[in-house]
Order: sequence, then structure tokens, then C-alpha cells
Amino acid sequence: MTIQAYANTSAKQPLTPFRYEPKPLGAQDVDVKITHCGVCHSDLHLADGDWGGNFPMVVGHEVVGIIRAVGDAVDPSRAGQRVGIGWQRGACLDCEYCLHGEENLCFASEATCSGGHYGGFADSIVLDSRFCHPIPDALSSVNAAPLLCAGITVYSPLRRYNANAHTRVGIVGIGGLGHLGVQFARAMGCEVTAFTTSEGKAEEARTLGAHHVVITTQADALRKAKRSLDLLIVTVAVELDWHAYARTLRRNGTMCFLGATSSPVNVPVDALIGNQWQITGGSIGGRADMREMLAFSAQHNIQSWTEVLPFSEANTALDRLRKNDVRYRFVLEW
Repeated sequence: MTIQAYANTSAKQPLTPFRYEPKPLGAQDVDVKITHCGVCHSDLHLADGDWGGNFPMVVGHEVVGIIRAVGDAVDPSRAGQRVGIGWQRGACLDCEYCLHGEENLCFASEATCSGGHYGGFADSIVLDSRFCHPIPDALSSVNAAPLLCAGITVYSPLRRYNANAHTRVGIVGIGGLGHLGVQFARAMGCEVTAFTTSEGKAEEARTLGAHHVVITTQADALRKAKRSLDLLIVTVAVELDWHAYARTLRRNGTMCFLGATSSPVNVPVDALIGNQWQITGGSIGGRADMREMLAFSAQHNIQSWTEVLPFSEANTALDRLRKNDVRYRFVLEW
């Protein structure tokens, strides 16, 4: 079987048609015919060589498709099942983290579209069935695709820090992650504050469910939000005055970073001590988290704001993503 894909042969080069032969179907593997794939900023970093990697590279890790063949150890009834595949395609399933349902922290974790693996900008993919997540019937494939990375990334810290009706949550950045984070937090009953530099996104944030919007380019906006939040989730990957953002936390508050950046977080230690703040990070979630998130999304009608393009326009999607010209996620469709 030959898989048809789109790959770039070196960093920052356009994607071109690419064919490869997948590995033989292992006992726990499935062959998934891809119907849709979301486009994530991580795909852009990989395609542009920002994180190194081997070329040719087939990116894509928000994959939706139909299982069409199963390995000997896989329940035959899974054939024909609609499934989603996120950033993670494998783990040892035997270490302390895997046994606690934190497969995303496994040192043997395998990524869907890096580390020598070809991802979802393709017509099919072969991988471990245990990392193929059934998609509830109530979720369309277009809506589900961004949930498989952006969705799980913002859902996990909300669950980890027990966001509920008594929690005041802030979401920094109303983009691919943030627009889902606002919806999840609102559906969990939280009081939600959206932080954005764009006045044009204020009404969108309210439409998504934010009770309050802080436009951070306005004078004294952050100061006025001082000590108002229990949990602040940062979805942007830019350098900001993090001490000013930390001041929006109440005592015992938590600031969780999801945007990947190598810049240091400069918050004075005495402020951490005096307020008992926690500064932490988050990265996707385990398999149980993923399936819980998909069920929660179906139950609460969480909606990815998407623009659908055919796979043949993958380069258009990446080019526009470089310019932040999307509200809020691209999904490629065969």
C-alpha cells in the first residue's frame, strides 16, 4: 500500500506531493483512511525547521479518519470506526506515568508527525490503535479535528486544577487555543475573563462565553484586573510582562503556560512566596483525558471556529497561518 501525502523536503519550502510505503501493520496497529486534518502552529514550526527534525517531513497531528484495517490484536469491530489522532501516536504504556494515565509524560512518547514519523497531511496513516480515539457521533469531523491538539491542550489544565463554578479563570490570547479555552471554562461553570490585545476580538470573546474582556493595550487594563483570578491560562507564545499578568492572580493562584517559547518567565521570588502563586506549564494530556475531552465537547457543544480548505491547498493554509490570517483554525479536507 502506498500512502499519498504532502511533504516539504527542507525547511520553509513549499509542500509537494510525496509518496511512501508505511510499515507493515503490527498486532496493535490500525490503518486509518484520513478524511480531515487540522493545521496547528506546531505544524508550522516543524515545517519551517524551527524545532529541527528530519526531512522530507509530513506534518499534521489533528487527524480524523476511518479505520479500514486492524492488526491481529485489535478488536475487529473497530474497522469502520471514526477516530481522531492527536500529537501523540505511542508510548511505552508500562512506566509510572503511563500507568497513572499520563502517557503524554512518558519518556518513550512518540509524536505523530516528528521523530521520523509521517503525519496527517496524507490520505492515510498507520499507527498504534491505542492512540486512536473514538469520536462521538455528535461531533462533526471538521469540528473534532482542532480538538485533538488545541482542544486537549487547554482542557487538560482546566481539569488538572479542578476548574468549577467557584473558579475565576483567565485566558490569555483568543486564537486557536484560546477560543476553545474560553468555551471549556464557561461550560465548566467558571467565571471567565479573556485577555486580548485586539479590540476587534472583544465581542468574539463574549460570543465564545467570556464574562469579561481585558484589552491589554489599554492603559491600566491589567492593573484593574489585579487579584481577580484563581487560574490564568496563557495560550500565546510571545514575551510579555509576566509579573504584571501574575498580579491578576489571587493568592494561591496558578498561571499555566501552554504557548511554546524559550523565553524566561520573570516573576520575583518574593511575590511567589508572599502570594503562594504557582507558575506551571501544560502539554496535551493522557489517553483518558483525550476521550473525556471529546465527550465533554459533544455534551456541551464546544465549537471549533474553522475554515475548511482542500488538502491541495495545504500551502495556502500554512502561508496564511504565518500571517495569523485565520479565525481560528484551518482544517484540511479530502
